[in-house]
Amino acid sequence: MKKLAILTLALGLTACSKVNMENYNKIKVGMDKAEVEQILGSADKCEEKTLHTACMWGGEDKHIKITLVSDKVTIYSKKGIE
Repeated sequence: MKKLAILTLALGLTACSKVNMENYNKIKVGMDKAEVEQILGSADKCEEKTLHTACMWGGEDKHIKITLVSDKVTIYSKKGIE
């Protein structure tokens, strides 16, 4: 049980480490969602809207948010990373 908790924590920290300025600077308007996922991994949260998809990597205090239209980056922003 203790090993499982440590493994879960380690995986969580690894996923968060991709939310950094270096990776943020790699994101460009027009990139495919698959290209973004190669950089950031799978999104922590995605919401399908009528004409777009809003995805977030990270948590409320430290994250990268990307808006996709037809699976292409149209807008992106960051919070809590420098």
